[in-house]
Amino acid sequence: MYVKPGCPYCQQARDYYNSKGIEFAEYDAQNDRGRRREMFAYSNNDPTVPCIVENGKYVQSGWGDPPRG
Repeated sequence: MYVKPGCPYCQQARDYYNSKGIEFAEYDAQNDRGRRREMFAYSNNDPTVPCIVENGKYVQSGWGDPPRG
């Protein structure tokens, strides 16, 4: 999951995965330029966070219904 510090939608995604006992890795796409490039490669240059990637496959950008970020 690619996130931005202080993002409430990123926190909602964290809370969801933690409540379900789903392990995840988290990357700072705001302050780590390398991780930001990775996120853009997955998301087709969509800057919306959180950017969810599972097993190397892009799932979605944003969180909620509809996804926001």
